[in-house]
Amino acid sequence: MSEQYPVRSQEAREQSGRDLAIMVYLIQAISLFTAVPIFVGVLINYFKRKDVSGTLAESHFRWQIRTFWFWLLWTIVGICSVWILGLGYVILAINWIWVFYRVIRGWLVLVDRRPAY
Repeated sequence: MSEQYPVRSQEAREQSGRDLAIMVYLIQAISLFTAVPIFVGVLINYFKRKDVSGTLAESHFRWQIRTFWFWLLWTIVGICSVWILGLGYVILAINWIWVFYRVIRGWLVLVDRRPAY
């Protein structure tokens, strides 16, 4: 006997996707003070990406994933260039401000029920 799972309505998928995206924005905001949670957030994005396909949250997941990868890139560049007259500290500060902007902008657009892009 095969088990059948009820098909979720598009509205339920949209709500679930929005809830996940809000959770990841919160995780990214917390990551501004300690970097560890941002890895949890991107894992949620990758594991749940198929679930939000075709919903408003899909663009937000893409936004969040790109935020993570650019954050990681510029964090590594900043750390590696600290020894060059403190240039790394400037890079890290700009990177922090950029992530702050991405989290706030993404969250505000999501609350307005608009795509991230």
